[in-house]
Amino acid sequence: MTIVSDTAVWITANFKETQLKDIKPGAEVEVDVDAYPDCKAKGVVESIGAATGSQFSLLPPDNASGNFTKVVQRIPVRIGVKTGCGVNWPLRPGMSVTAHVDTK
Repeated sequence: MTIVSDTAVWITANFKETQLKDIKPGAEVEVDVDAYPDCKAKGVVESIGAATGSQFSLLPPDNASGNFTKVVQRIPVRIGVKTGCGVNWPLRPGMSVTAHVDTK
């Protein structure tokens, strides 16, 4: 059995490290939800992760052979949902979305 709280809904968006320059906590976000094409949810950037997801993995991808390949990493950004899609279109864990952050 899985228990999921519905009191605070958020999205974890994994942005490329090259996209983070102008993203700051408090920035407004518009979210397109793949499951609901007519829905435009609204949110706010709450925090930016302290490290890439690979650094927190059980087995980090450290290359010990001496070769180095530069790969753009992804940083988790937590987006608090302020306006969802309504009771008929609930946001559920694991859904795919596209986040558009207002960087102005």
